[in-house]
Amino acid sequence: MALIHCDFFSEVLGVSTSMYVILPQATSNQIGMKGRTVSSKHPTLYLLHGLSDDHTIWLRRTSIERYVAPLGLAVVMPAVGRSFYTDMKNGYRYWTFISEELPALARSFFPLSDRREDNFVAGLSMGGYGAFKLALRCPDRYAAAASLSGVMDIVSHAKNASAPMFAEEMYNIFGDPQSIEGSDNDLFYLAAKVANSGGPKPKLYQCCGTEDFLYNENIAFRDYCKKLNLDITYEEGPGQHEWGFWDEYIQRVLKWLPL
Repeated sequence: MALIHCDFFSEVLGVSTSMYVILPQATSNQIGMKGRTVSSKHPTLYLLHGLSDDHTIWLRRTSIERYVAPLGLAVVMPAVGRSFYTDMKNGYRYWTFISEELPALARSFFPLSDRREDNFVAGLSMGGYGAFKLALRCPDRYAAAASLSGVMDIVSHAKNASAPMFAEEMYNIFGDPQSIEGSDNDLFYLAAKVANSGGPKPKLYQCCGTEDFLYNENIAFRDYCKKLNLDITYEEGPGQHEWGFWDEYIQRVLKWLPL
């Protein structure tokens, strides 16, 4: 595998930003890893971070590079701050960045496939929200999406933010909390929209620890997707909102991906 720390300028954000990129490499003599690649452009997983992290976190807390080595899968890990992958009311246009600019730039820098069947997105916590948001708003671009302990009910989080600082942060991201429900920032609305459309529907994978503070909203979203007859795989197990759980379940995500 090749690991690249890529610093670049974002026209959408108006600032320099960073991403880590893992690229497949066919190897046979590397101790502890066997790599593979394809002759065409690489299938790609966009791997998203959580609220308090950045683009380095998946490499620092898991063995993601080792896990993807035998799959011939490229991984793109961008930095988006605490944006909830949203064009913020008071802040940067991170939705436009993650959905439009980042894939185009990554493909201009590296040999990444632009075919829907070769593109996937996954993330944890805030990144789980971002992953489902990306796949459900752009179902023609992503074949599958995975959420690990994701924030599924952003409407409730914004409306019921009790800490003044978090309430202010939610307002700066989404604006009036009352405006989120039924909008393109509402995963429940997006799921219904995709289910009722005649277009492509991404495969969904969802997992959450049974002791996680986001467990109940994950169950609610799972049940809603099943009611809509969306193709969703759900798994759970003992665990809180922590990296021991995510390190185990990202390996399950990689096995589940339709590569």
